[in-house]
Amino acid sequence: MSLRSPLGRVRGLGSAKEGVDHFWAQRMTALALIPLAVWFVISLFSVLGADHGAVQAWVSSPVVAGLLILLIAATFYHAFLGLQVVIEDYIHGEGVKLATLVAVKGASWLLAIVGVLSVLVLLLGEAPA
Repeated sequence: MSLRSPLGRVRGLGSAKEGVDHFWAQRMTALALIPLAVWFVISLFSVLGADHGAVQAWVSSPVVAGLLILLIAATFYHAFLGLQVVIEDYIHGEGVKLATLVAVKGASWLLAIVGVLSVLVLLLGEAPA
């Protein structure tokens, strides 16, 4: 016994099979962000009021740089997943919805890349002038 309508069976309409992946990705990034955010806030107190050289020395540790990159990646991916749901639920015009999703995804990628490159510049030393 199928719960689909005859028209739905003919058209192949049904689950897109992506909702569960999206749900788990958002939950896993949220779980990853808990310890990363706690570590980041606690670590900020250790460099509070420090000059650029002290912050660069702090970030030049491979462990710190790696954790910062993970924090940046998880934050922007989690933000994109959340915004995607809001856009899909509340924007009804297909063209506007698609344009907004593309803009949000592009902005997420751009900001994440800028953040990761900033950490790498601090990790590897000053950028050439």
